[in-house]
Amino acid sequence: MIPEEIHNQVGERLAYSFVPGSPVQNELVVIGHGLTSDKDRPWSEALSTELQQQGIPSLRVAFSGNGESEGDFIDSNITKEVDDLRSVLDALPGQRIAYVGHSMGGAVGLLAARADPRLLALVSLAAVTHTKEFVERMFGHLLPGEPMLDKPHCPFGATLRDDLVHIESICSLAPNILVPWLIVHGSADEVVPEQHSIDLHQAATPATELVLMEDIDHSFSGPGLKKLTEIVVPWLTRALR
Repeated sequence: MIPEEIHNQVGERLAYSFVPGSPVQNELVVIGHGLTSDKDRPWSEALSTELQQQGIPSLRVAFSGNGESEGDFIDSNITKEVDDLRSVLDALPGQRIAYVGHSMGGAVGLLAARADPRLLALVSLAAVTHTKEFVERMFGHLLPGEPMLDKPHCPFGATLRDDLVHIESICSLAPNILVPWLIVHGSADEVVPEQHSIDLHQAATPATELVLMEDIDHSFSGPGLKKLTEIVVPWLTRALR
């Protein structure tokens, strides 16, 4: 049963898109987006559609301050979004849950899964692994309040910068992930270098799987959509069942 509303720990409503699956199954895939993004993106919608074909429901969540969720984007950061994800899990008791996170949402998933037994499987898509390197490379030229990636509704904030610098890298946490874990990255990623995922995989347990997709960009656009679903959906089906 999916509640009508989900709120985070500070009371902000988190918007979501729910795509049902088989009514007799209790599996659920929660999907989290990346920085300056939202719950309804071509890659996430494609995953929801293909999961539904396998009878698996999915819940695409907009983190606080993003899209139609309540909150201010200037307060968005990995640490807060981990708390958002935990609030989502609190609202879904009794479900067998896998999490799929893209870009910064991939880092969110790892930080949540290392300490939350409710997540039974993890998929990291083009995950931001070296967070300090990422923010300095992508946004080091910005002053607080200036738009990120030319998006006026996504102002660069000191809270985000300080959080990413403080975390520095999530590689050291990778050995703590003991559930089935799939890491996927495109070789033509223009935002997060594929080396981030290679480093993450090398730090993880031997059971963790890495798939590098040749000539695929950060958003898995074009032919990347079909390739992504062909890799991720069968893997999730096996991991949950």
